[in-house]
Amino acid sequence: MIKFDNLIQFISAFNTEEKCRDYLTAIVWKDGEVCPYCGNHKIYHFKNGAMHKCAKCRKQFSIKVGTIFEDSHIPLTKWFMAVYLLAVHKKGISSCQLARDLGITQKSAWFMIQRLQYAMATESFAKPLDGIVEVDETYVGGIEKNKHANRRTIFSDKCQGDKVPFLGIQQRGGDLRLRQFAKTNKENIKPIMDANIAPDTLIMTDESPIYKWVKNHAKVNHREGIYTMGAITTNRVEGVFSHFKRTIRGIYHKASEKHIQKYADMFCFRWNTRGFAPVEQCNLLLADCRGKRLQYRELIK
Repeated sequence: MIKFDNLIQFISAFNTEEKCRDYLTAIVWKDGEVCPYCGNHKIYHFKNGAMHKCAKCRKQFSIKVGTIFEDSHIPLTKWFMAVYLLAVHKKGISSCQLARDLGITQKSAWFMIQRLQYAMATESFAKPLDGIVEVDETYVGGIEKNKHANRRTIFSDKCQGDKVPFLGIQQRGGDLRLRQFAKTNKENIKPIMDANIAPDTLIMTDESPIYKWVKNHAKVNHREGIYTMGAITTNRVEGVFSHFKRTIRGIYHKASEKHIQKYADMFCFRWNTRGFAPVEQCNLLLADCRGKRLQYRELIK
């Protein structure tokens, strides 16, 4: 595997289509050659190195088949650059900036980002969180005081206006989950927590009544100005919310309710790999590109 620690080394390592293709092949077939159509392990290779043929179903294919790169006319050199920018840059990159950097249209850049976001909703971080887990909810959207008076909405625990509610679940010393939900109540919160938190985990929250059902529970009362009680606090997950909102406002400015979960998944991917080297972040994203093809008509329907 090629080693790189910065953008200059990355560009030098993947400056040709052949280098990118060989690197992708090493990652996709790290457990052995396999046909993307029938799963057969006996593969014939063409001399050009770009095409292969299954000995069983006799279909020809490239290494891009069965990945997010399938049927894309954009060169792998540009795809790899997008992988680096989205995986390594702390707050990502907008489609407008990516289009300028890669010399493609904004529409193509947006579709590239959407495909990569789809791959970032990875199973690599699907293990239930345990130990000590902080849980809190937040609301992502425009600042009410900045809106025109006739567009402002009432905001409360029971009515979030036109903001999108998210549940943040942060394991201490571990991974992060951000999950979009419809309304702030037990019926929406409990299934998310059950799916993402292991049983018998110590859960720390604020004083909100939606967490009364939690069994192994410790809480702090923010309404009384208490934010830490020894080890009991939700400051870590609230710090995550601050980073996430600045990412949306500073880089993307606005994300629709339809797509914002994918932006949250991308943020979680970078947060959970923030201690990784750039080569590890890129390799993890490339490894998750298999079986994750997203078609444009599905994206905009």
